[in-house]
Amino acid sequence: MALSMRLSRGGSKKRPYYRIVIADARSPRDGKFIEKIGTYNPLLAKDSGERIKLDTERAAHWLKMGAQPTDRVARFLDTTGVKERTARNNPNKGVPGEKAKERAEERAEKARAAEEAANAPAETPTEEAAEA
Repeated sequence: MALSMRLSRGGSKKRPYYRIVIADARSPRDGKFIEKIGTYNPLLAKDSGERIKLDTERAAHWLKMGAQPTDRVARFLDTTGVKERTARNNPNKGVPGEKAKERAEERAEKARAAEEAANAPAETPTEEAAEA
């Protein structure tokens, strides 16, 4: 059985309130769960102590049993010090695409041509003045 450590939504419309639960990965979001290990109230201020309540001992136990936390729950576990979150590293994400590289090259060529054009007239009158 694949275990998932995830949020289960409660509360009324536009007033969310979540339980942090251990559930079978195949069960629906708000459906049957094995154990409730905490709560999360996103409406409270971020520095409020009541925003996230988590039983760290039970969370550590379920992690040892193989429960996989969702991204949001992994964040909570990281802030409480139960499990360090792995860094999401994608070094190619910031690399521009082929067309963007071509456009950058064209802009650089235009800038060089404009710079040369600006420098060429400045040099020509001084040469003519020296010849006269």
